Amino acid sequence: MSDDPTTADEYTVDELASRAQMTVRNVRAYAGRGLIDAPRLEGRTGYYNREHLQRLQLIRQLIERGFTLAAIEKAVLNAPQSVAGHTLDLMTILDQPTGAEAEIMSRDDLAALAGVDRDDTLIESLVGVGLVEKLDGDRVRLVEPTVVRSGAAAVTLGVAPETVIALFPLLRTHLRTIADEFVREVVDELVQPFIDAGLPEDDWPRIISVVESLLPIASQVTLGIFRSEFREAIDLEVERQIAGIAARRAKG
Repeated sequence: MSDDPTTADEYTVDELASRAQMTVRNVRAYAGRGLIDAPRLEGRTGYYNREHLQRLQLIRQLIERGFTLAAIEKAVLNAPQSVAGHTLDLMTILDQPTGAEAEIMSRDDLAALAGVDRDDTLIESLVGVGLVEKLDGDRVRLVEPTVVRSGAAAVTLGVAPETVIALFPLLRTHLRTIADEFVREVVDELVQPFIDAGLPEDDWPRIISVVESLLPIASQVTLGIFRSEFREAIDLEVERQIAGIAARRAKG
């Protein structure tokens, strides 16, 4: 590599592919589609820089999230070069663990969390709702360990495991509705004006800070409302049960 200080943080195509966690073939394919700019040439060797790397890292993350290459191509080609780095910053914020990282344990240990005998049918149910992944042998991965451990705690209090598992899709569906509405409002009020202004470079820190700050706020608001509604639901159920007891005594 050249000793010219302006070439600091430059990579050959092999180095670029390694840092982007891609094959050289993929790097060349994306370059051929115009998804990254041409490298700086020095003789017959091309040198890529940090912006090339960020663009490839963004492409890889979008593919891992299920976006088609056609959709990625449309988005990337219409965005300023600097957007890749900022988008990666946003993804890093959104990907931060909300509690504990995924855990690996045996099936027997998973059953022990809830104080029940091992039941592979229940484990299959956990796999079906996306809380657990099966690994080789007798091991499983808790994808959402905080949720699984909380559910196990409910089982130790006497709630049937089947009931706890069945509640998860219901919670996820309703919370997704809340999240979708929240995101729409935030985009309309905060993000869309930024997009309409042409994604000004000096405004990116504010947008990233807003997203980072809204995550815990949204979580606390959701939890606070749920606690309030949960208490009210308990009160109503207690009243219903008392009324039922009184009615039965009156008949007796």
